[in-house]
Amino acid sequence: MSDASHPPYWDQAIKALSKRDATLKGIIRSYHGETMKARGDAFFTLARAITGQQISVKAADSIWGRLVGELGEVKPERLLATPPQRLRELGFSQQKIAYLRDIAEHFTDRARIAHWPELEDDALIAELVKLKGVGRWTAEMMLMFHYLRPDVFPIDDLGLLKAIYRHYNGGERMPKEAVLKLGETWRPWRSVATWYLWRALDPVPVEY
Repeated sequence: MSDASHPPYWDQAIKALSKRDATLKGIIRSYHGETMKARGDAFFTLARAITGQQISVKAADSIWGRLVGELGEVKPERLLATPPQRLRELGFSQQKIAYLRDIAEHFTDRARIAHWPELEDDALIAELVKLKGVGRWTAEMMLMFHYLRPDVFPIDDLGLLKAIYRHYNGGERMPKEAVLKLGETWRPWRSVATWYLWRALDPVPVEY
């Protein structure tokens, strides 16, 4: 695929998944030509995720819009140069301001993050969750949508679970062990399977 934002493994992954899983084959066929895409830089992605925690999408969009209006570009140096009181006025809680400043400090010290792209998935998740305000789900979204890792399986994502229940168990809940076992059949392309299952739920592709 010519667009650099498209995962280079996508065609290989959908062929493999289609061959081994008839349900996924049908979903993949329904969204022919669509792919997961890399979104923004790492700091932008994390800052946007922090902004949206525990508030509505509408509220998050509003606060994020004010932040973009204030900073122009959401860069770590610009955020650190903004007084905390001004961030409060834009709608951020004290806790989120602390999270954002901690992440920004990491990203202004490139030596602290330069090795991240070289880490294996579990090691990279372990590094990301050391950041204040970053939990495993946020880290998994970073691996999928920023680093384009092919085999991430966000087992606690409610949308993914809803799609699995709908397509593999008649809409009924499944034990976590059964979901994990199903996921094993998709290795090493669980990110791709996850993306298509999300896609089957939503009229708009999932992006972070």
